[in-house]
Parts: sequence; C-alpha cells; structure tokens
Amino acid sequence: MTENGSGSIGRRGLIVTGAATALTLGTVSFANAAPGGGAGGRPDETRVVRGTLPPGSPDFVYLPVEVPHGVRELAVSYTYEKVTVPAGTQGNALDIGIFDERGTGLGGAGFRGWSGGARTEFFIRADDATPGYLRGPVRAGTWHVALGPYTVAPQGLPYTVTVTLKYGEPGTTPAPVYPPTRAKGRGRAWYRGDCHMHSVHSDGGRTPAQMAALARAAGLDFINTSEHNTNAAHRAWQGLWGDDLLIMTGEEITTRNGHVVALGTDPGTFVDWRYRARDNRFGHFAREVRAAGGIVVPAHPHATCVGCGWKFGFGEADAVEVWNGPYTPDDEVTLQEWDNSLTVSARSGRAWTPAMGNSDAHRDPDRIGGPQTVVLADDLSREAIQAGLKAGHSYVAESAQVSLSFSVSGGHGQHAGIGERLRADAAEPVTARLEVTGAPGCSASFVTDQGTLYTTRLPASGTGTATWQTTPQYATYIRAEVRHAPVVQGLPGPLTAFTNPVFLDGR
Repeated sequence: MTENGSGSIGRRGLIVTGAATALTLGTVSFANAAPGGGAGGRPDETRVVRGTLPPGSPDFVYLPVEVPHGVRELAVSYTYEKVTVPAGTQGNALDIGIFDERGTGLGGAGFRGWSGGARTEFFIRADDATPGYLRGPVRAGTWHVALGPYTVAPQGLPYTVTVTLKYGEPGTTPAPVYPPTRAKGRGRAWYRGDCHMHSVHSDGGRTPAQMAALARAAGLDFINTSEHNTNAAHRAWQGLWGDDLLIMTGEEITTRNGHVVALGTDPGTFVDWRYRARDNRFGHFAREVRAAGGIVVPAHPHATCVGCGWKFGFGEADAVEVWNGPYTPDDEVTLQEWDNSLTVSARSGRAWTPAMGNSDAHRDPDRIGGPQTVVLADDLSREAIQAGLKAGHSYVAESAQVSLSFSVSGGHGQHAGIGERLRADAAEPVTARLEVTGAPGCSASFVTDQGTLYTTRLPASGTGTATWQTTPQYATYIRAEVRHAPVVQGLPGPLTAFTNPVFLDGR
C-alpha cells in the first residue's frame, strides 16, 4: 500500500466543466508497478489519498487515476469524518462515483457508476460490478473517481480514498437483457403504476426481485426503474417482467437544485445530473430524455431535503409528481401549486402539466404502490402509458383498493373524461359525476379555479357517488378529490385520491 499524500482542495485550481464547478486533484499513478507475483504476473496494488474539503467546495471533485494495461478489476473505498456541528448547521456528507478513460465531460460518455452516499466501496470488472456501477473492461487510461461534497461542515470535510488495482485476464462482459416495452395487458383499459422507486442499485434496500414481487402484490400493472444518477439497474430485471407487469427503465436525475424522473427511457440510457439551475443546462438534458423515448417528470418539488427543492421551472415538464410517498404537508403545497397552474391553461387553451403520484419507496416499511397513478391507455406498453400520462388521462390513488370514475357532461349530450375538454355554452348547465370505491371514512369534493365548491361525506362502506352542477362561465375546470378526515382541525385531510381536471370551454 502506498500513501499518495494530500488531496487537499487548496493544492489545485478550480475549473468549470460547462455546468457546475469542479476541481481536479493530483493524479494517482500505478504506471510504475514492478512485474512479478500475483495474478497476471503482477501483485494487486493500492494507493491511498487523503485530503480535506473546505466549506464552499465545488459540487464535484475529481481524483484522476492512471490505470495501466492488464488490469482485471478496479476497486475503490472511501471514508470521511462526520464531525460534530452546531445546532441548525449541516454536517458532512460526501457522495462518490467514477468515470472511465473516456473522461468526465458533461453528457457522461465516460460514466461508469454512481452510488451517492449509499456505499463506502465499489468494484468494476468485465463480468461484474457493484450495484449502481456498470460492468465492463477496465481499460488503460486516466479514470476519475468523482467525489460529490453534498454538504460540508464549518470545520471542513476530511476524507480518505483508497484505490486498488487487480491484474489478470480481463474476462468477458455478458450482453445485457432488458425488459420488453410491451406486456400483454387488457387492451384499452385503466392501468395502475408506480414510476418512482429505488433498489440496491442506488440507495434502496430491496433487490429488483423483491420489488417486482411487491409491485404485483400492490396490484400494479407497470413500474419504472428510477435509480439516482445511474442506469446500472436497467439490466437487473431479467426474468422479472411478464404478461402482468410492464417494467420500464429510467433514472432519477438527482441534481443540486431538484430531482426529476426520466420515465421510460430506452434501456441503457444515462442522463447526466452535474448542473444547477444557474447553469442553464436542464433544457438540454430534458431533450435528451425525450430523444431516448422518455418523458420528464419533476419529482417531489417541495420536498425539504437538501437539494430536493425544484428550481428549474416546469416549462420542460411532461407531468409533475404532485404526491410522493405517504401524504405530507409538502405534497399539499405541491398540489395547490399545481392546481394554481391550471387556471392559466384553462381559458387560453395552452398546454397544461398533468399530475401523477409515486411511492418513492426505498426499503421496508416503504410501500410500493403507495400512492399509484391509474392511467387510461390503449394497451400496456411504454408508448401507450406515456401517452396517457402526458394527456392527463389519469388519477392518483393511495392503493389498489381505491377506484375512481370521473366525468363531466353537458345538456346536449356532450361528455368529457379525465384530462379532456368539454365544449358548452357559457351559461349551459354541466354536471360533474364522481364514483368512488374503497374509501371508507372519506369525503369527496369537486375543485374548480375558484376552489373547493362542493364536498360530501361518502357512505361508511367507502363506495358512493357524488354529483354537482355548474356552468362554464362559473368554472374553468373541475377536478375531483377524495380525502381522509382532517388530522388538524381547519386543515384539509390527507388525500385518498385525486383526478386530473376536465376543462370547460364556454362558447
């Protein structure tokens, strides 16, 4: 083992990568290894780098590693000090990943894996890799261990990185087997899905096999893989799909200014996350998501975790995740923000952003399918599910036990379902109708641009119907909500389910 000296940030200059600032440390070299002993004629070699990152560090710190020919496996481990900080002050948190000899350029050509703060070590070789990392040959050239100082304490962030090379025959890389883009399904029907969840391939605690089993138990028809900043899990679902379960591949693009689910991208697609809102790069990568067959869904926009608040605006959003996991106050804020945006679109006819809900499940007791988005789609395929989501032909429910049917009809035989527009004379009476099952102890409401205008208590069985009449000159849209009883007097109760709107076009 060789000490490589200090990796202090003060010894190197700051660079700009075209997005978030970054810093490159001194190079770790293995090129002078002496032959003899060990696999392939060379013993395993290890280098250790120590340093301290000060407060205000760049978003990314790169440690170059010169990898010689003949390497079978590259292994990295790291530690850092979690120092005591004053109350109200963020402590140390350090993420890690790696880029290969193709470089660290924005766009990720050299990307080989990311585990954030979920792991303290990883390896890469041709035939296998740690979850979150891409298996494949360890080619000669300059690799870069990527450190991401998520938060830095006032005292600084002391770290140690250990890099080990193992020499020998490189081995072969199995061809990946990806999920198909269509399942048998039931033709045109309502399909239930959860498009935001995490496995052991990022910071989750469940294997893909466990997640697939839980998805089926939750009554889901489709799911979307969404690991933080890695596509490594796309190949991990072999044998887990079937006629009853469509598995789409994607990513949770986890930036320092918010998270976004890339939903249903082509298998193997990686989307970079190394930028902030100030860098004006999100539009480029949103277009990359769409070019790869995916749709763009900002996740938990008002979550309170560091870096989770959505700062990019919603101009590039195909849908927005209004409900994330167990219903909490930040979901209520997001719901109201989304509802406020509907008025702008209602009369103008301009595009509106549909809402959806996902579990963001990581580990027990997180509940996959809680909540779930129920989509009207022509079949159980990636394209049809995405089309239904983008059109807003969907509602969100806390579980498969809850079902809704919502529509608005006019006096001349007109009819519009969820996500559609109803044309009627400005003063023509129109009737909203909501049918609910599976919501005992809940109330049902109709919400318009003026607010909640009608509420009724559902029968004790949780199965009931609500109707309400208005006119297009009085309401620009109508949507339905089902809620539990209030927990705090004077505040709305947690959601049980809600629909996307029906817009009213008054002539």
